[in-house]
Amino acid sequence: MISLDAFDLKILGALQDDGRLTNQELADLAGLSASQCSRRRMRLEEEKVIAGYHADLSSEALGFGVIAFIQVGLATHSPDNSKRFRTLVNRIDEIQEAYSLTGDADYVLKAVLRDLKGLSNLVNDVLMPHQSVAHVRSSIVLDRLKESARLPLKELKPG
Repeated sequence: MISLDAFDLKILGALQDDGRLTNQELADLAGLSASQCSRRRMRLEEEKVIAGYHADLSSEALGFGVIAFIQVGLATHSPDNSKRFRTLVNRIDEIQEAYSLTGDADYVLKAVLRDLKGLSNLVNDVLMPHQSVAHVRSSIVLDRLKESARLPLKELKPG
């Protein structure tokens, strides 16, 4: 883990709020000169603390009205079967996130889809027939209470 001081944490917090800040705006918020801020930002990028920059698209505005969480149990727990499932998941654009779990399900997937027909196709035509999958259980999101990619930087102590 990289050592971060209070200035680094200010930079990271400001970029979490607005990744489009100019170097001068960021320097003003962090209380640094523009050149100092630029060097720190470059170091944070090189160290992969800042993993990238992207536009945050609205799924609703683009017509993706269904979010589903899909629990998947594998047919067997061999390394080859897990690899086949991971390959499948990584080629499906509708699956935004995938996690390996402890407990009843082997994996949980977060999928965004245009409608229920899209969910049905994903489950019945893609996941269920795949040789690595034994069972699937899906849950449809009724209401999103919170959505955030922000990390709790206040939990980090400057070092």
